[in-house]
Amino acid sequence: MKDVVISKLIVDEYFEKLRNSLELDVAIVGAGPSGLTAAYELSKKRFKVAVFEERNVPGGGIWGGGMMFNEIVLEKELESFLKELEIDYVMKEDHIVTDSVHFASALLYRVTKNGVPVFNNVSVEDVAVQDGRVCGVVVNWGPTVRLGLHVDPITIKSSFVVDGTGHPANVVSLLAKRGFVEMKTEFPMDADEAEGFVVEKTGEIFPGLLVSGMAVCAVHGGPRMGPIFGGMVLSGQKVARLISEKLR
Repeated sequence: MKDVVISKLIVDEYFEKLRNSLELDVAIVGAGPSGLTAAYELSKKRFKVAVFEERNVPGGGIWGGGMMFNEIVLEKELESFLKELEIDYVMKEDHIVTDSVHFASALLYRVTKNGVPVFNNVSVEDVAVQDGRVCGVVVNWGPTVRLGLHVDPITIKSSFVVDGTGHPANVVSLLAKRGFVEMKTEFPMDADEAEGFVVEKTGEIFPGLLVSGMAVCAVHGGPRMGPIFGGMVLSGQKVARLISEKLR
């Protein structure tokens, strides 16, 4: 039966991918712009990386642009990054404007082309901590977590974990609930301040756990910035650079 052959091929390939990701250099939680950028930069340096995204569609807030006008804005300093990814764009009023679907698709393509598995529909419901350091993520199927089903998760070991889950900062909040770290409240919209803030504060929040992208603003109390994504990309690049130095 062809149907069984198809099922077997899917099961075999998926579980081979999962088995090869049980021990990682870096587990990135959240397939938004900062997480995908970090995965791309780390994969260029041959580190073993996987991305875990609880939604069905990776890409975070990129796709919808501003209010579903599917265009996004980036700072002109990221022109070389867009050229590297072969992303089309226009320069207007000292900013880069690019189609959000094109941008998200190109970033996802480059990440997966570099061999980084993106596990969509997988939630990180906890972290593993040993000797006062985050050393992995505890994962379950996204629908299982959303429905509150009593199904035990599995653990994936990693030298570093990146919380790129955006506004909720889901991973850091797991430690905050236990009193390991403190979180502040995200401030209202202010693109001028937010773009610099998110890059400046990107870094290690707890041994083995780093924050990037909008999770930075949720953790450190920075403002949100709407459909400008330069800070997200620069934050992803910075967190990749910090981890590379530590792994090296």
